[in-house]
Amino acid sequence: MATQVVTAVDPNAVPASPAVGSGWLGVFFTALRRSTTGMIGFIAFLLICVGCLVGPYLVTPDKVANLSITYQAPSSAHWLGTDGQGQDTLKQIIAGGQDVIIVGLVSALLSTLIAVSFGAIAAYKRGWVDSLAVQVADFFLTIPQFPLLVVLSAYLSLNNVLYLAVLLGALGWPGLLRAVRAQVLSLKEREYVEAARLVNLSTPRIIFREILPNMASYLMINFILGMTSAVYALAGLYLLGLAPMSGTNWGIMINQAWVKGALFSPPAMWYILSPLIAISLLQLSAIWLVRSLEEMLNPRLRAQG
Repeated sequence: MATQVVTAVDPNAVPASPAVGSGWLGVFFTALRRSTTGMIGFIAFLLICVGCLVGPYLVTPDKVANLSITYQAPSSAHWLGTDGQGQDTLKQIIAGGQDVIIVGLVSALLSTLIAVSFGAIAAYKRGWVDSLAVQVADFFLTIPQFPLLVVLSAYLSLNNVLYLAVLLGALGWPGLLRAVRAQVLSLKEREYVEAARLVNLSTPRIIFREILPNMASYLMINFILGMTSAVYALAGLYLLGLAPMSGTNWGIMINQAWVKGALFSPPAMWYILSPLIAISLLQLSAIWLVRSLEEMLNPRLRAQG
């Protein structure tokens, strides 16, 4: 699995959060209008996710082989060409993205929830709670994650995408937990947190209503990076044949290109590139979207606008 990357939070960030309700949408689309790449990223990410989630219900991949048109280049009949059995590549891309999107989103959501909840609580409470959280995180950080997935795949059945997403999410939180802990240790000393303590606000309220909203852009960026790591891990497992080869998804397409020798056949270039480009576009659109989300969620950047 690719190592999750974290970015630093501005220590001078203004302790404020966007208005709730309709104000969120107004700030969001205002930020998008200021950024061409952000708008492109938002539209592309939305189209890819919606298309992949509903695609399998609208498009059915070809079931019958047509060996007379194997590995054809893109044409009006087959916009992304055909595979080694003469089946339409575009239909496979549309129908095969659902598993990738589900695994990426669920895995990133789970790993982010684990890291944020335990990292923030550990930093705020300190003592044995903090020591235990750090020790557990350090233990998991010493384990190479993708080799561990390879080993686990020999003993676990990975034929359910939600099960695979949970497994990836359960392994992807340690780095973010350490980063969240470090930032909460700094933010907990701010004046607005001290004021919250003086009025006897509960610990969960201080953590989740006063501290974490000021890390929103930072957490959103790491959520996208966590999704990226999960998608790459999924593709890697399928490439190595460590996940069931039933159905259709982008990882299976890459595996079939490898197993059937398409990587060494120039006419098969379009079939090989199609799932790789689809994964790259998903990640690129998400990263461009994050740039506008950061402006929306960072009060200092909004004030400069």
